[in-house]
Amino acid sequence: MTSQTSALTRFAGWRTLAVYLLAVWLAALGAPARATALSPADEQNVRAAVQGQLAAFAADDANRAFSYAAPNVRDAVGTAENFMAMVRNAYPVVYRPASVAFLKPESKDGQVIQRVQMQDAAGDAWLAVYSLQRGAKAWLITGCVVLANKGRMA
Repeated sequence: MTSQTSALTRFAGWRTLAVYLLAVWLAALGAPARATALSPADEQNVRAAVQGQLAAFAADDANRAFSYAAPNVRDAVGTAENFMAMVRNAYPVVYRPASVAFLKPESKDGQVIQRVQMQDAAGDAWLAVYSLQRGAKAWLITGCVVLANKGRMA
């Protein structure tokens, strides 16, 4: 196997994992949901979890970035190094956003959605939609879907 073939196989694996995590996340969102208000403290803590993970990516701190991941993500990727490689390859704008703008988080049936508008180094706009759950001590990220954002940045 050539190194190019090996690299393509690894990328295909990350892509498969990203599609799997997206499917799990979308299935959770497809259930009937009741919206509930988050307290101001919870809103701040949800945002802090996403900001903390973004700061860890910026510092190339795989262990800290992985610490914000919920058990479903940890089980799916296995190690902090695998997690960092997946994000770097499958979510480059999340790995290195040029700018971010947080929207108000929403809560539905215990699942919290935090939308973050991002811009990449080329100036393209993206919408990262994070799902989070309350952990024993902090909010944990259960998934992230990144979509091209054709709308205006906040």
